[in-house]
Amino acid sequence: MAKYVTLYKLTDQGIRDIKNGPARARKAAGAWEEMGGKMLGLYATQGPYDYVAVTEAPDDEAAAAFALALGSQGNVTTLTMKAFDMDEFERVVKKMP
Repeated sequence: MAKYVTLYKLTDQGIRDIKNGPARARKAAGAWEEMGGKMLGLYATQGPYDYVAVTEAPDDEAAAAFALALGSQGNVTTLTMKAFDMDEFERVVKKMP
């Protein structure tokens, strides 16, 4: 499965309801697994982003659908990056001319 790193920022709505943040995060992780994904790690962070998730998805479309579903709830904005492990990265580099 493809791997992704997603950075989340709380919206004004999300920070106003932060006491329910852990429950929302657990619910989102469950929804992600129902969509065929796998949550490898979810972390609350300090700094410019409030959460970081490392996930696996069956494809880019599933990852995009999940990010759109979360964003539509109004609690977070997302920035999702496809991630390559070192073996995948090595294969990519070998394709270079």
